[in-house]
Amino acid sequence: MTDAIHLIDADRLDADRPAAGSDIAARPRLTLPFGIIGPALALADSLIIVAAGALGGSLYQQAIGGDAQIGVYAGLGLVASLVHVLAAHRLGLYKVNGLLERQPGHGRVGAAWCFAILVLAVILFMLKSGNEVSRGAIVCMFVLGCCGLLWARRFAKRRLRAALAAGAIAGRRAFVVGTQAEMARFSRSDLLCDFGLDEVDRVALPRTEAGAVAPERLSQRFEAVTRRIRESAAEEIVLALAWSNTADLELLLDRLRVFPLPVRLLPDCSVSAVLDRQNAAVSHLYMVELQRPPLTALERSAKRLLDVTVAATALVLLSPVLLMAAIAIKLESSGPVIFRQRRHGFNGKPFLIYKLRSMRVQEDGQAVVQAARQDPRVTRVGRILRESSIDELPQLVNVLQGNMSIVGPRPHALVHDHEYGRLIESYAFRHHVKPGITGWAQVQGCRGGTPRLELMERRVALDLWYIDNWSLALDIHIMLKTCFELIRRRNAY
Repeated sequence: MTDAIHLIDADRLDADRPAAGSDIAARPRLTLPFGIIGPALALADSLIIVAAGALGGSLYQQAIGGDAQIGVYAGLGLVASLVHVLAAHRLGLYKVNGLLERQPGHGRVGAAWCFAILVLAVILFMLKSGNEVSRGAIVCMFVLGCCGLLWARRFAKRRLRAALAAGAIAGRRAFVVGTQAEMARFSRSDLLCDFGLDEVDRVALPRTEAGAVAPERLSQRFEAVTRRIRESAAEEIVLALAWSNTADLELLLDRLRVFPLPVRLLPDCSVSAVLDRQNAAVSHLYMVELQRPPLTALERSAKRLLDVTVAATALVLLSPVLLMAAIAIKLESSGPVIFRQRRHGFNGKPFLIYKLRSMRVQEDGQAVVQAARQDPRVTRVGRILRESSIDELPQLVNVLQGNMSIVGPRPHALVHDHEYGRLIESYAFRHHVKPGITGWAQVQGCRGGTPRLELMERRVALDLWYIDNWSLALDIHIMLKTCFELIRRRNAY
């Protein structure tokens, strides 16, 4: 097999995509997220142990003619379940790659359960509660719990293997980039079972005769790869490269910085050989995170909650203003009330932005002229709307749709994005977060047109500062400061 592997050409994207069912069957409608398998099994173990405690104590007490005391023994089961789950987690019993192995793993299940019962006995001894708790009931709980845990483990293994074969397990959507030699070591099922990755596509890098990545050929075709990654809706990018070749890693990382996605590195041949020598019952498999997303999942959720709350409230309160503005637009000139234009959003994906029409033209193509002071295209009503920023209020709908945020870098027309993307190296990094109705650049006075390149460079620098320093407090600060900017009307035309 030759090392001169060419990067996929734009006109061969569909032909060279790996078959979706090459390793895993076509996914059914109902899928099980990979990330909840371990926690779900831990919860099932806990419920089994609590039930074993309650049932074991109840049956034993009834057998000897005593009080059932179901609550007491259920509580003991709860304590034992916490210890068991911690011990089982330490032994790797909830790792999916271990659950999908053919070996039953009954020994480790039994060891974790025996440890939990031993800890429970020590706790009862230390609290001097031995006389209040029947040893026979503890023995019954131990036997019932052991049987239940072993049966649950066997059942879970069988069902998980069936789900994997049916394609019913969904991992994190990953786009794989690397050399053919390294990528060949990981099939789709390997990536899913070992790392929780659902491969959506993969691309082989162009190589020189010496075996290194060819920068010139990579530059020529990287636009096609960029489009391919965005079309795949990947949640992360995974690299399959030799760890020793730092030059290739740096080159690729520099290219991939345009994506607001985590970038992780799979273990190469040398590292895998070391990992294969682990003595642990379930091998620990590692990926190295080379790039983290601008916002974590929790931060994105918090920002989204703030956006929805503010946008919904603002739409209700400002609906009379929107209605009066719409009537004024209709009375002054013919044409639609709402102006729609394509803009780039998060990760460079296009969307339709909504504004109240303030001009006699509706440009959205290869020739979009920025508004200027005393622009003859602006109507009389439109001038009032633009100076007061009322024309931006329909973008609250964009926020509710999820295309925009209340605070973020302002989106520009597609033609301007392409132009400034060529002139400003870091321009594409603005798409690492959702565009906003207002932003850090706007409250710093960077509003209006950008007739000189240095004005856009300052705006981009402020946008990138916002992304690097984001917090909920900063968003709220910008919202409040926006109110004062609307009163000052700096560069509003």
